[in-house]
Amino acid sequence: MEQLCFFPEAGQSKGLPKEMLEYMPGLFSNEESDYLLEKFIRESPWKQRLQKMWDKEVLTPRLTAWYGDRLEEDPIPWTPELLMIKAKVEPLAGVEFNSVLLNYYRDGNDSVAWHSDKENVLGKRPVIASVSFGQVRSFDIRNKADHSEQYSVRLEHGSFLLMKAGLQEAFEHRIAKSARPMKARVNLTFRVVKHPY
Repeated sequence: MEQLCFFPEAGQSKGLPKEMLEYMPGLFSNEESDYLLEKFIRESPWKQRLQKMWDKEVLTPRLTAWYGDRLEEDPIPWTPELLMIKAKVEPLAGVEFNSVLLNYYRDGNDSVAWHSDKENVLGKRPVIASVSFGQVRSFDIRNKADHSEQYSVRLEHGSFLLMKAGLQEAFEHRIAKSARPMKARVNLTFRVVKHPY
C-alpha cells in the first residue's frame, strides 16, 4: 500500500540537493493562479489512463492531459495560457520545452507513486520545469541508492519547481496520498520529448 503523507502544510526539508532541485514560491500571483486553476480544471480534456503495474493494468489515481508540439503521442495544441506559462518558465530553466503534461489531483486520494521520468523519451539528464496551482501538496524525493536520504518540498499555489539535469538518474519522486481532506490541484510539467513513445 502506498504510504500516506502526514507532513505539515508549509516548509521545505533542510538540505535539499540544490544542484538538482530549485524551488520558487509565488511565480504567479494568487489572482493569476486562481484563474488558471479554474480554467484548466474546466477546459482541459482530462483522461484517466491505464498504467502497467507489475503484471496488471490499473487506472492512474489522477487525471492527465498532454499538450505540445506535433509528436507521436498526438498532444493537444498549445493554448494561449500554456504558451504564457511556457514563456515565463523557459528563461528560468534555460530550456525551450516542446510539451507539457497536466496532472489533475482531484482530492487527497489522487497521487503519483515513486518513479523517475523516462530517459528513453526525455533523453539523457532531462530538465523538467513544474508549475503548481491549487492545493498545497508534498513533493517527496528519495535517493535511488539509499532510500533513507529523503526530502520534501511543499508545492504552493502559483509555485515553480525546477528538476535539474541529474535528478532523474539519482532520485525518485512522488506525490503521496493524504489522510487529510485535500482540495483540487493542477500541476504542469514542461518537458523536452526527444523520442516518440
